[in-house]
Amino acid sequence: MDYDVVVPAENANDDQLAHAERHFGVQFPMDYRHFVSTEGSMSRFVEPAGDYLVIDSIDEVIHINNAGYFQTRFPGAVVIGGDGSREFLTYDFRQDPPSLVLLDVGAEDWSSAVHQASSLTALFEQFPETGWQL
Repeated sequence: MDYDVVVPAENANDDQLAHAERHFGVQFPMDYRHFVSTEGSMSRFVEPAGDYLVIDSIDEVIHINNAGYFQTRFPGAVVIGGDGSREFLTYDFRQDPPSLVLLDVGAEDWSSAVHQASSLTALFEQFPETGWQL
């Protein structure tokens, strides 16, 4: 895939990733850990799906989750990105391994979650063709 990426400084993302895992009490899946360590973040309009995909940098993840009160509204949730607007790409840590779901900014609880993929790798593989599952 040809995504716009921000390359992280050496070891900075690993320290921030460990901090985020302690903060949320989770261990992120290996494919996400690898992406954060090697790519940092991404923000891109994806063709032919015609959808915008954002994966936030790890230093933004705690702030975004706290600002949206995601753990209060969605226990076990960790937002890692989204569509650049109202929809948030979220790990559902209520299950092991956690899957990726889409949550609208106005959602009240988990009943509004829409399954996207079983992993970040699977999302990257299918997204150009399927875009967001709404």
